[in-house]
Amino acid sequence: MFLDAGDLSPEATYRLMSGIVVPRPIAWITTLSDAGVVNLAPFSCFTFVSNKPPMLGVNVGRKAGRRKDTGANIHALGEFVVNIGDASQMVAIHESSAEHAPDVSETELLGLGTLPCATVRVPRLADAPISMECRLEQVISFGRTGAEFIVGEVTAFHIRDGLLHDGKVDTRALDPVCRIGGPNYATLGEIVTLRGMQQTPKAVMDGGTV
Repeated sequence: MFLDAGDLSPEATYRLMSGIVVPRPIAWITTLSDAGVVNLAPFSCFTFVSNKPPMLGVNVGRKAGRRKDTGANIHALGEFVVNIGDASQMVAIHESSAEHAPDVSETELLGLGTLPCATVRVPRLADAPISMECRLEQVISFGRTGAEFIVGEVTAFHIRDGLLHDGKVDTRALDPVCRIGGPNYATLGEIVTLRGMQQTPKAVMDGGTV
């Protein structure tokens, strides 16, 4: 089958690409509005883009040409928290994607507790296995639908006791959720361990080794 990308609508392209680029990790993002409302929403176009300093990148689209609450709040406050949910929170992750007015808090609606953060004003999810406090670093617009790639510098990590071993997260114990096409989610399934590859040490651009 051949598809000319120029003939596809934005919605058709999204349905196609969200089924191709899989599995995708989920950034469960908390933000804070000017009125003090805690917003919570999941985003699966998510990755890390730098390790010194640590930075995360999340693609945040628009609805009917307007920024989603998450994007609007990040632009206004310059802070957000990326929470990583586990399989036990899959339904809550999905339900938090429902659209609500800006004055509705998804954390309250879903009965999800929050805790204050150490370096940002936005609260984190109390029961998330991992939360990363972020300050806005850069916003890059792409395409014709107003989507923005939002990059934040991680200023602090919160990691559930027992998940970190020798500086590495035990992914099996984390039991993260991933997004695939449509309202479909998956867990890790079988993990295959292959031989480790020799890596050149990472270095900062001034020549110092990290």
